[in-house]
Amino acid sequence: MSAHDQLLVVIDPVARRSDGESVRIAKDVLSAGAEAKICLPDSPEEFSRALARRGSRRPVVLGDDRTLLRTVALLHRERELAEGALSLVPIGTPGALEIAHALGVPRSTPAAARAVLDGAVRRLDLLVDDSDGVVLGDLRIPGVPALASTAPTVWGTCRTLVRTLVRPAPTALAVRTHRLRVEADGVLLADVDTPVEGVSVRSVGGAAEVVVLPSSAPPRHTTARVLTVSGPDFRYRADGRVTGPVRRRTWTARADAWGLTLPRDRPLPRG
Repeated sequence: MSAHDQLLVVIDPVARRSDGESVRIAKDVLSAGAEAKICLPDSPEEFSRALARRGSRRPVVLGDDRTLLRTVALLHRERELAEGALSLVPIGTPGALEIAHALGVPRSTPAAARAVLDGAVRRLDLLVDDSDGVVLGDLRIPGVPALASTAPTVWGTCRTLVRTLVRPAPTALAVRTHRLRVEADGVLLADVDTPVEGVSVRSVGGAAEVVVLPSSAPPRHTTARVLTVSGPDFRYRADGRVTGPVRRRTWTARADAWGLTLPRDRPLPRG
């Protein structure tokens, strides 16, 4: 990256309060390597205004996954996500940076700041829903804690264990089922008359990889560009956040929808 490049460095207020030393280190590294305008918003509204006024400066945000998600969502709503690239210097607890690290952002503050200056832009996929929401990582339907924290392969193991217990099964171990209609590119994977234990979705190779777990049949796997889920009021968990209840939601997979600056020697993120 040329020293003549201009950066807009937007520092999340939570990052400033929780780890001022890491913020200082990131500012020093970025300011030494490029012309950097530092913004210190105190509210989500100020954060949005700072991004909107970035002009030709490349946005760099200092914060955690919540900060990254907010930035991607704002740029998507402005229809400017496909233009240029975004950079992140992760500041927060490990549990608040799972998405950033999964995408390939370095864990240490100095390494992440150097990647902003010397890294390369990687184009990443995105799930966009019909309410203009975005999903960077995993999507779970419905968004109940047991489903959100369990991988599809583990669901099957848990289901098998529950079924082998002496009936009736203890209430705490009972498998919850949901009546959902699931359509992938117009193909019906499940309907409301066939209970399912859940649905998981993630972006892979420009498409949505979908796993439907029926309550009394093997899991169904497919890939699709458009996924629609409907049924009685349900919640879903996207990137760790629960949304809903809704009765219908459609997600569309968009390949190479946004750019993130990562170290040049870092392998491409999964999907």
